[in-house]
Amino acid sequence: MDAGSLNSSSNLKGQSRHPLQEQLLQRRNSKENLDRFIPNRSAMDFDYAHFMLTEGMEGKENPSVISPSREAYRKQLAEALNMNRTRILAFKDKPPTPVELFPHQHSSSFNPVKSAKARRNIPQTSERTLDAPDLVDDFYLNLLDWGSSNVLAIALGNSVYLWDASNGSTSELVTTDDEIGPVTSVNWAPDGRHIAIGLNNSEVQLWDSAANRQLRTLRGCHRSRVGSLAWNNHILTTGGMDGQIINNDVRIRSHIVETYRGHQQEVCGLKWSPSGQQLASGGNDNLIHIWDRSVASSNSVTQWLHRLEDHTSAVKALAWCPFQSNLLASGGGGGDRTIKFWNAHTGACLNSIDTGSQVCALLWNKNERELLSSHGFTQNQLTLWKYPSMVKMAELTGHTSRVLFMTQSPDGCTVATAAGDETLRFWNVFGAPEVSKPAPKANPEPFSHVNRIR
Repeated sequence: MDAGSLNSSSNLKGQSRHPLQEQLLQRRNSKENLDRFIPNRSAMDFDYAHFMLTEGMEGKENPSVISPSREAYRKQLAEALNMNRTRILAFKDKPPTPVELFPHQHSSSFNPVKSAKARRNIPQTSERTLDAPDLVDDFYLNLLDWGSSNVLAIALGNSVYLWDASNGSTSELVTTDDEIGPVTSVNWAPDGRHIAIGLNNSEVQLWDSAANRQLRTLRGCHRSRVGSLAWNNHILTTGGMDGQIINNDVRIRSHIVETYRGHQQEVCGLKWSPSGQQLASGGNDNLIHIWDRSVASSNSVTQWLHRLEDHTSAVKALAWCPFQSNLLASGGGGGDRTIKFWNAHTGACLNSIDTGSQVCALLWNKNERELLSSHGFTQNQLTLWKYPSMVKMAELTGHTSRVLFMTQSPDGCTVATAAGDETLRFWNVFGAPEVSKPAPKANPEPFSHVNRIR
């Protein structure tokens, strides 16, 4: 069992703070580059310079006193002693372009050389920090999500706030009553407009963020709080403290269409695969289940496809690989501290890495073969791993409490994290995606312009 909810750091912390207000942090301005150019004296010939400024100019000023034979001798001597130089300082014109023996378009086929890829600079500090007062410090909840319309949702106590990344504006979507709160999970629908909100009293609310209007409330799914949510088109999957997983079709009145039973304790992690065919669930019972929709049945409890029992603590962090459809990454809590990789088709564990601290969340880089993990005690850091070698590329620190929640911008470049220190930080850890280049045209055969002899 993993450490769950912790007491708030202090009540005074949030009295004078407003949600999602940027913290004014003093940053050290890097000194401007004030270096001046210093000539390279070792590349200069001062004797020759002195000669050209004194004796060497005499002949040019009085060319009539120099005989043709003497001038010819002077030129031969200058060539022999490498004195045919017209500049005193060591600056040269660009060398002439070498003559190509083959046409330029064919050279790559004879000598293919791949240019070395420049190493990406990974900023070590967050680029923006916002206040997040009353953020519930609970490992089992999921209180942060970034939608496809570039709006980030965060649950703070009984309220849900929206932060528009395109202009930095903040708005309050809803504040629930104490009888049904606090908010225990948030998750955007694929359209980026509708959002599901899980509550402590087992209900799930559906909201239209554009109209700022509640659409419906899903009841009867669970007996206690709903800590995890995952959308799959029009299907909203909910996971509760009762260990049940429910598929809800939000288009119909009787919304419960499938029930998955396999966990004995709270379901704290839910992730649908990119194809929408497989669902991964993690629980406080240290188990991972993989469910397949092709064998799902509305008439009976659905049997899992794989039951993975290698973790020794609660499993909340789950992430499907974007470039290998059957690869699932999972992270264990404080008593486990490992990241494991699974073949979702066979259920085999492919690799296990001891991170040394509680794994709270996992995110794949959409543009590179990299995995980002967020951690708890002792460093409360973000760690960027190279896959599949799992070599550490960077460790990012700044949070002073465990980094419980992590989400990714729609373009895959920026990562937002929320921690028990009641701050929301933004990290440019994945960098800008490469601009896709058009496919190169097939090179014609060398000398194809030459008429062939039959």
